[in-house]
Amino acid sequence: MLFNSIQFFFFLPLVFMLYWMLQKQKLAWQNGLLLVASYYFYACWDWRFLFLLMFSTGLDYFAGLMMQKAKNDANRKFWFWLTISVNIGFLGVFKYYNFFLDSFADLISNFGFQVHYSTLNIILPVGISFYTFHGLSYVIDIYKRRIEPEHNFVEYALFVSYFPLLVAGPIERATHLLPQIKKKRSFDYSKAIQGVKQIIWGLFKKVVIADNCAFFVNQIFDNTANYSAPELWLGSILFAFQIYGDFSGYSDIALGTSKLFGMDLLRNFNFPYFSKDIADFWRRWHISLSTWFRDYLYIPLGGSKGSKWQSVRNTFIIFLVSGFWHGANWTFIIWGLIHALLFLPLLLSNSNRSSLANSNYSLKDFPKILITFAFVCLAWVFFRADNLTESWNYISGMTNFNDFSVQFFYKNSKYSLISLICLISVIWLVITEWRNVKRNNYEIQLSKYNLFILLLMIFFMGSFKNQMSFIYFQF
Repeated sequence: MLFNSIQFFFFLPLVFMLYWMLQKQKLAWQNGLLLVASYYFYACWDWRFLFLLMFSTGLDYFAGLMMQKAKNDANRKFWFWLTISVNIGFLGVFKYYNFFLDSFADLISNFGFQVHYSTLNIILPVGISFYTFHGLSYVIDIYKRRIEPEHNFVEYALFVSYFPLLVAGPIERATHLLPQIKKKRSFDYSKAIQGVKQIIWGLFKKVVIADNCAFFVNQIFDNTANYSAPELWLGSILFAFQIYGDFSGYSDIALGTSKLFGMDLLRNFNFPYFSKDIADFWRRWHISLSTWFRDYLYIPLGGSKGSKWQSVRNTFIIFLVSGFWHGANWTFIIWGLIHALLFLPLLLSNSNRSSLANSNYSLKDFPKILITFAFVCLAWVFFRADNLTESWNYISGMTNFNDFSVQFFYKNSKYSLISLICLISVIWLVITEWRNVKRNNYEIQLSKYNLFILLLMIFFMGSFKNQMSFIYFQF
């Protein structure tokens, strides 16, 4: 069930009405309804994988209780490593098994050996990377004695499978969401209105910006040899706005939907394309994932407290793992490596936190923003391409300025119309977010006039005919 589908249009109001009809009942009724709704929401993708979600949830819940009851460290470690191994094992089988097998076979073939093997013909369970990380953070926090295990199974299961964030985040922490689940909630009209505005803003990003940009992006990336350097640069820039509109649009809809039920989710984006350097970009892009890796991998490895070499090593590990988290493809690993290399000069010069010291913007910051955005767009080529060969061909074309043709938008009227839609929507997005950056305002502020215009743009410019899934569903 997509957020931009007609099914969700009926599903959300129905759950919303039933949920607040139970306001005067015990909290368990509201949580139970949300859990049932979340399981139904997930089962709409593929009901068979619902059992995998429930098994993972039950294992982490039981392991948490057993770690609390353990009489010695050996027992605690047993339950900790059991649940860690099983969860990562699921990821390994469903997401990475074929990749490792193919990579090993390719490596062996370079030495003249032929390996006969069979890959698994399986579907990647939607959202497995997200709900697995929910459970991992929970059991790690219990093992580190940062939190106590949850004894109410329904409340813990809702934390893992809460439908607004279930399939594409943000990646929540038990310390943030569980207390809200356990607390009695009353209807807040102003919060609900704010949630509706955020849903509309997220829907605008998805169906007007992302899906219309995708029309051009697919054309250019699928026919790289037919386009000149300016057109290839245009393709990477449009993909930058496509993936941002797609993913941050999903996050906005998730945050807005959760506000309708009286709960707040973690913020996942903070105007990333206004970043002054790559370090600043990663403090603003997919915040819940970058902070997850910081807290559960980077800091345990030693963070930046050791020698400069250890800091460099830990930084490269984080970026490479982050790339690999996104998918079983060398393109994602190279994407992570590029960001690590871009981050390295900031780390070595101890300037990776300079943007934190100066959060204000001035005219002199404009070149920094453009340069950072250009590097991000270059890296996005590897993220978008199907394989390394296509990536290198695309990058090679971007650097070949012998042909300055820009005929892409003039081939037919259909291109011209969609290009106008893209131009209008991207300008609206940039201006709106720039105002919020200047005001240090992180709430969706839309007047009735602007809200009306957005709804018109969604209705008339939204790409609904060929309904597109969200990009991050594949991760």
